[in-house]
Amino acid sequence: MKRVAIFLPAILLSMSSSAQKQLKITNTTVSLPAGTNTMPYPETKKGDVVTEFFGTKVADPYRWLEDDTDPATRQWINEQNELVQAYITQIPFRNNMQKRLAALWNYEKYSAPFNEGEYTYFYKNDGLQNQSVLYRQKGTGTPEVFLDPNKFSSDGTTSLAGIEFTKDGSLCAYQISEGGSDWRKVIILDTKTKAQVGDTLMDVKFSGLSWKGNEGFYYSSYDKPKEGSQLSGMTQMHKLYYHKLGTDQSDDKLVFGGEKQQRRYIGGGVTEDQKYLIISTANATYGNELYIQDLSTPDAPIRPIVTGFENEHDVVYAENGTLYIATNLNAPNRKLVTVSADAPQPANWKELIAETKFPLTVSACGRKLFAQYLKDAVSQVSQYSLDGKKERDITLPGLGTAGGFGGKREEKELYYSFTSYVYPSTIFKYDIATGKSTVYKKSNVKFDPAQYESKQVFYTSKDGTKVPMIITSKKGVVLNGKNPTMLYGYGGFNVSITPSFSVSNLVFMENGGVYAVANLRGGGEYGDDWHNAGTKMQKQNVFDDFIAAAEYLIKEKYTSKDYLAISGGSNGGLLVGACLTQRPDLFKVCFPAVGVLDMLRYHKFTAGAGWSYDYGTADDSKEMFDYLYKYSPVHNVKKGVCYPATMVMTGDHDDRVVPAHSFKFAAALQDAQREICRTPVFIRIETKAGHGAGKPTAMIIDEQADKWAFLLYNMGLTYKTK
Repeated sequence: MKRVAIFLPAILLSMSSSAQKQLKITNTTVSLPAGTNTMPYPETKKGDVVTEFFGTKVADPYRWLEDDTDPATRQWINEQNELVQAYITQIPFRNNMQKRLAALWNYEKYSAPFNEGEYTYFYKNDGLQNQSVLYRQKGTGTPEVFLDPNKFSSDGTTSLAGIEFTKDGSLCAYQISEGGSDWRKVIILDTKTKAQVGDTLMDVKFSGLSWKGNEGFYYSSYDKPKEGSQLSGMTQMHKLYYHKLGTDQSDDKLVFGGEKQQRRYIGGGVTEDQKYLIISTANATYGNELYIQDLSTPDAPIRPIVTGFENEHDVVYAENGTLYIATNLNAPNRKLVTVSADAPQPANWKELIAETKFPLTVSACGRKLFAQYLKDAVSQVSQYSLDGKKERDITLPGLGTAGGFGGKREEKELYYSFTSYVYPSTIFKYDIATGKSTVYKKSNVKFDPAQYESKQVFYTSKDGTKVPMIITSKKGVVLNGKNPTMLYGYGGFNVSITPSFSVSNLVFMENGGVYAVANLRGGGEYGDDWHNAGTKMQKQNVFDDFIAAAEYLIKEKYTSKDYLAISGGSNGGLLVGACLTQRPDLFKVCFPAVGVLDMLRYHKFTAGAGWSYDYGTADDSKEMFDYLYKYSPVHNVKKGVCYPATMVMTGDHDDRVVPAHSFKFAAALQDAQREICRTPVFIRIETKAGHGAGKPTAMIIDEQADKWAFLLYNMGLTYKTK
């Protein structure tokens, strides 16, 4: 991941006196300016840009908002933020919600420990620290601070975005992200003295770090855009570099990529035995090639393992010249194969763990393999020997999400986490030889699981497909159609949405809220077939699945359209945008966050063209353009329609899904109902924040308090102070 430098100046979040005069809120009604019946939205100028696609002319009146360096864009942002803050800050119970969130958030949080050299490292957050601190200790000695990201910046918006140690633990390289940007800096430390080694590497993006001995490491990046905004400019050709310690970054060796080997995404990792460099390359978010280089032989060639982008493959382990590869080649739910590194092509692959009806991921630790399966979106884990013999199923605390199950080959123990919607994240220590799990760190959040219940249901989508959904609430909720309900979804990029505990959701549920998560097509919950059923010309299936989930909740009287909200981020922001424009009658409140909302131009920014496997592009064909144009949220806002109360959410430093998507969508919604509708449509633009990663705790709490307050207020409800 990488960091670049033209940022918007700080956006004014304070409420101006003029905004105070414009907008008054009393209890559960909005008092509008005299003589008006609609929200006092700022005027958004319209341009005359028109683009022709296969004979169809498409107006793009808010194209000017794509320029984040234009002072006019910055002024528009300021005006929009003043308006939304004027509204939010006057909701009577908003501050009480913020205080309750902060109180619940204020407990110690730990990561699983990991061993590097003679130290054990772990992350800890005292409770409300903006960023978690990296500690280390020798044996049973007193822990000491190794890296404190809270000291990286005065406001907590610079975060630690990854760290990698040499095999002996004497050196480390860590990434920092400023303002949530995907552009990163890399700093190298002598771990004994904590002194910086060499210069800071700049402009690293979408990158891991992988050491080759103690001499240097591999990393990936793009050339910075030569023109326009560094946050939104296209980044097409990824490059894998080798950085040798003590040399200038300008002298770093190009290992793979660039003009002769054009790929959008390239990553390189050294196997634990330090013998091989494994290179993964891709042009989209699905499908990759694998290459290998023997590092024990000077100037050894880079050889292909598998080429082409029709399938996905991952080297999960290597020992004694044998590679262990997880693949979906002829196995949509994935299998594990082995092959000699001397002749690694698919013709020589031998199946070790066969495909089942459940999607598989594999990790390794202590010379064992851990097969992690998803059954109806919940975890199952089994332990295997390196020769493929199943040794045991691992007993988990219940139905939920297990993560971890990885580590070094000499480890005797590993640590894994388990969580669900009613089970706060807990870290377990696992003895690899005996299979015994013991609690290592239990969550101290103030939560009584006995008061809550979480159940899975299966509902029928528009085309008859059965879709799972997990519904969580306090026990004894009355099915009278009057419960405030939040429906969440994602549905894309083979991403599986699995159960996890949320302090933010607790604030909602302890006041009678129902939280529902639908596992939509487009995700990875049922393997490649489920994913592909929600891509390109089948993307409407995802929206239909989500709409059907809403209709199920209403039919079963969990809620009604007057008490139903929907939310989603990134691809989930597209989901919300498409559903609110297709079925504005079905929802009361909508939260499209950091969404892909202009489907005709998403591929024109940053690495967006890499999303084409899921979406297709408007340049592909007339058929693909017509399909995208039909559901693109920005292009399907209709004049004169009163849309649900909506708070579009984005960050000014989001250089993955650029904020222009959200800007244009919010402007279109406001214009469509400016003269006729009382329901509010706002955009909340977080400053010095990106796509979500590394966001400081204080910012998260404020954002969540605003969201829940907006939801309850627009349902005519209030918040019962705890």
